[in-house]
Amino acid sequence: MTILDIVTYPDKSLAQPSEKITDIDETLKTLIEDMADTMFEAPGAGLAAVQVGVSKQLIVINTTEEGQENSYMALINPEIVEADGEFISEDEGCLSVPEFRATVKRFNRVKVTALDVDGNPMELNEEGFPAVVLQHEIDHLKGVLFINRISALKREMYKRKVKKWMKGR
Repeated sequence: MTILDIVTYPDKSLAQPSEKITDIDETLKTLIEDMADTMFEAPGAGLAAVQVGVSKQLIVINTTEEGQENSYMALINPEIVEADGEFISEDEGCLSVPEFRATVKRFNRVKVTALDVDGNPMELNEEGFPAVVLQHEIDHLKGVLFINRISALKREMYKRKVKKWMKGR
């Protein structure tokens, strides 16, 4: 079990698009396991590779049911191919944006295509909270943080808070 360091805002790597994965090997599978361990430890609903310093199109999603053993799903090169409806994600947060939560407009339903850990094509149709998690993590792969989806005023308030905190370190 390896817990990876989570990259936090304002690290510039979080604003860069991630690269497509072309080779699914043991190194990638180990990264997936380490990302899952890190997500559960944090704890989080999902984690993108860029959040642990790896610029690859890879996300893990927490699929644990209440009272059950930890379980997750890895999506390689995930892509939203359909989206509709409006969902207000209240109190959305991010492991890379500590100490901040906000209301974010998201799609209510998404259809996502990806590859699984063995390189097989997969398709997910999710709505509500699972759809929000997918949108949030796929945004990371495009270099978009959830604070990019809130009002400029709220975003500036958070940026000032981070600057003040960093000066005090």
